[in-house]
Amino acid sequence: MRNTKVAIIGGGFAGLHTARLLHAAEIEFLLIEARATLGGRIETVNETGQPDADGFDLGPSWIWPRMQPAIAALVAELDLLTFAQNSDGDVVFERTSRESAKRYPGLNQEPEALRFIGGSASLVRALAQGLPEAALWCGAQVTAMRLNETGVELSLRFADGRIELIQASQVIAALPPRILEATVQFEPAQEKGTIELWRQTPTWMAPHAKFFAIYDRPFWREAGFSGTAQSMVGPLTEIHDATTYSGKAALFGFVGMGAEQRAAIGAVALKEASIRQFTRIFGPQAAHPRATLYKDWAADPLTATSADWFSAGHPNGPGGGWIASPWKERLVLAGSETSRGEAGYLAGAVQASSQAARDVISKLVVEQS
Repeated sequence: MRNTKVAIIGGGFAGLHTARLLHAAEIEFLLIEARATLGGRIETVNETGQPDADGFDLGPSWIWPRMQPAIAALVAELDLLTFAQNSDGDVVFERTSRESAKRYPGLNQEPEALRFIGGSASLVRALAQGLPEAALWCGAQVTAMRLNETGVELSLRFADGRIELIQASQVIAALPPRILEATVQFEPAQEKGTIELWRQTPTWMAPHAKFFAIYDRPFWREAGFSGTAQSMVGPLTEIHDATTYSGKAALFGFVGMGAEQRAAIGAVALKEASIRQFTRIFGPQAAHPRATLYKDWAADPLTATSADWFSAGHPNGPGGGWIASPWKERLVLAGSETSRGEAGYLAGAVQASSQAARDVISKLVVEQS
């Protein structure tokens, strides 16, 4: 059995930021990520769907530094570069299938939405850099936690079926509450009120699907479009220009139907319908993308549970806390959904993980004294 001061469950943005703060405080930790790679819901890929340092964001894409000071400070600290979401040009509204799309002059975005040069995965790369490699375990899923006299015993299952036990003084769960409740068995069990709270907390991105069409050039800009469109016709309800800072041209949209309906229709039919929608909005050049990408987050078992198929609400943290005794002294939640402000956003992950790190550092100081 391996011993560690702090076990961090989840190697997404919140987990990595937590690890960075603990490492800076010279506190031993072990970060455990069920996926084969770090990043969680942050995925930046090329047109073939492979991870890329200059690709398209299948998960979160934007930050709003003017209204999100916590992530603005972190981006500055990590020396990351950003660029403004394109808003130059006209916007389009589709109200009904019986009338053509309407084109209107675009407006300046306020507050301004920014994207990362290199994609949102640049956050993951920057946070992982400098962390001890031996403390980052990928391909290992926590399946159970048991309280004992000295802390928490965690059961890990690796991709090859191997089981390993970890003993930690403190545990930080940097993943959505719904996923924590659905995938980890607790001994003693969490209180009924806690379980219900976790189950009722929506996981941001989990109900959604994103479709990308990649082109040789951003022809819509040449025609005076910004790439922004809203539609009540579908299948995409919200469309944006996804062209990278380096000029790789793309449009993307959120699929405007529930996960159950998406599964019934199928990915191929949805892709074809989305391309037809781009074509009727932006013209015949949109009919021939060089590549497409489709990510249905509801189909990702490490992101969504069955509850997310029907829940599209925004996370909203409770006033009374996320954990009750006896677990309250050993377990802290740090996922973006648990943030007191900006829940579900990248900024929320910064806030929640910062608070979790402070709480655990305080507990360890008391424990050592």
